[in-house]
Amino acid sequence: MRLRVVVYNVRGFRDGVDAVSDVVGPCEPDVLLLQESDGRRTLRRFAKRAGLRPATDPPSPLRRRVKNAVLVRPPWRVVSRRLHRFERSARFYPRGALVAQLGRSGLRAWVVSVHFGLSPSERRRHAEELTDLAASLGGPVVIGGDLNSGDQERSVAWIADRYWDAWAQAGEGDGSTFPARDPSARIDYLFVSEPVRVASVAVMASPDARRASDHLPVVADLELEI
Repeated sequence: MRLRVVVYNVRGFRDGVDAVSDVVGPCEPDVLLLQESDGRRTLRRFAKRAGLRPATDPPSPLRRRVKNAVLVRPPWRVVSRRLHRFERSARFYPRGALVAQLGRSGLRAWVVSVHFGLSPSERRRHAEELTDLAASLGGPVVIGGDLNSGDQERSVAWIADRYWDAWAQAGEGDGSTFPARDPSARIDYLFVSEPVRVASVAVMASPDARRASDHLPVVADLELEI
């Protein structure tokens, strides 16, 4: 079964819900993994415009939110979701992974929207926590997000040693996603487990995408075994 996944840091929709929707719409994702998704109300408005159903982090009234989100297009649905907060994350900039189990016609798959911290030591810890978390899920796993790391950094290499880097499997060029107006760094990634196959992957670099956020979205077509 084909599954189109888009990974996108939308910078809190600072340039507008419509601007991001105009970028996401032509991609026609089945699953959208967002980072920096702003408030829940804004996310719901975006989801409605994009024809997607959102899953966000559970309420945490005493702590700052980790603003990752998973959005799906019917007939896919979110069966369950939970937030993993990375340990020893920066107090005012908490990082984590939103884990969602998706379902459709008896098929189940896990997707993870993740955002790493800014320091190399923090990112290495986050990578280790992430792979431990993913290994506990069972079944097909798709991991996407803003890792704030070049592909030569230890944190990315740690994940790539355990999961398939979609870009390494089927991408062309260097995969740079940041900064959007003149990309020179690859910091947004998609990883998959067995038995997921990467059919294609690309960075969307349209004029609209260069204006809608400081990151460019990564668009991948995956094949899931039923």
